[in-house]
Amino acid sequence: HVQLVESGGGSVQTGGSLLLSCASSGYTGSFTYMAWFRQAPGKEREGVAGRHTKVDTIYYADSVKGRFTISIDNAKNTLFLQMSSLKPEDSAMYYCAASFGSVNYDSGQGFGVWGQGTQVTVS
Repeated sequence: HVQLVESGGGSVQTGGSLLLSCASSGYTGSFTYMAWFRQAPGKEREGVAGRHTKVDTIYYADSVKGRFTISIDNAKNTLFLQMSSLKPEDSAMYYCAASFGSVNYDSGQGFGVWGQGTQVTVS
């Protein structure tokens, strides 16, 4: 049973940066895709960024393009999300997710492994 544990969230001022990490208890290369999702109170969950674990097939939501960068270190079994130029509307609980098959970043379909989340607050 693989577990994902997020870290790196916190409170930051507008324009600031944060680096989120997602540590997997198993080999990240065993997944096909990993991604970051976020959900703010009263809003639907949003796929923020995702990627194939072995090739550079990368997805970004329009709202974060040019500001967020997703990366993976399979040697360390860790997924990262570098967030820059943060805005108040980026405030949300951020979740790491992983899939063993095909995925849909809009719906989250295909992602069967989820972390507990890490809170990001931008003010």
